[in-house]
Amino acid sequence: MAIFMGRDHWRVRSPQNEPFPASISGAARPIDGDSLFVGGNEVRLHGIDAPEGRQTCSRNEQIWNCGEEAKRELARAIGGEIVACDVRERDQYGRLLARCTAGGRDINAAMVRAGMAVAFGGYDDEEADARSSRRGVWSGEFEAPQQWRARHNFQDAR
Repeated sequence: MAIFMGRDHWRVRSPQNEPFPASISGAARPIDGDSLFVGGNEVRLHGIDAPEGRQTCSRNEQIWNCGEEAKRELARAIGGEIVACDVRERDQYGRLLARCTAGGRDINAAMVRAGMAVAFGGYDDEEADARSSRRGVWSGEFEAPQQWRARHNFQDAR
């Protein structure tokens, strides 16, 4: 009993309050269009929101898997380069929220510029360019990822 009483073992820590590194780098692997593993760290790209893996969109009255395409676009943006991330904070799930680069290219901006993510607190110019050029999800009809998650009771609310 003394073991539990002496060292704050009774306190439950929130993952978002856990310490985090200022930066990380390493080989990267996409999880979906706005999340990736960098080394052993799960990273959520800050300031963007991409379609979820199971999310579909429509273009020319045809359904396409925009969620899977967003994941493929993130892989292209990484391009086999080492990824470096400036970490801002942890989200409620304990993931690192970060701005990441690969080969000196801003991956977050690249996803929005390609039209495979929407601006979510950043990257408004890139979104305006993708929208006016009708790239990615802007080439047809789509539901905002945040609304899609809410409608499908998806746990990863931004």
